Amino acid sequence: MALSVGLRGEARTSVTPDDTARALGSGTVDVLGTPRIIALCEEATCSAVSRHLPSSATTVGTKVRVDHLRPTAVGSAISAEAVLHKVEGRRLTFSVSAFDERGLVAAGKVTRVVVDLDRFMSKCT
Repeated sequence: MALSVGLRGEARTSVTPDDTARALGSGTVDVLGTPRIIALCEEATCSAVSRHLPSSATTVGTKVRVDHLRPTAVGSAISAEAVLHKVEGRRLTFSVSAFDERGLVAAGKVTRVVVDLDRFMSKCT
């Protein structure tokens, strides 16, 4: 496994009505919901490391801390960036941030753990 500090990933989307706080059940406003920002940030973390893992492995999220700093309107383009900040055995800590056309929307940290896919899935049954 060739995971090293500094690996980067990104994810992009356009905000749709399905991405709003109202649609996601996290509020009553029609702007980008915090759960969708978190999902986009996690997608960016996966993008950073997926090509560096063996096919038998994946990562799973274990901790998320994201500050949602300002609203983003439906129709806006949004992107998330993740940088692998720390590698401690199987534990990976990323710095994440999300931006729209006006600037920074959210920032925080995401922790993921490398797991053997088959072994992990066997715990579900």
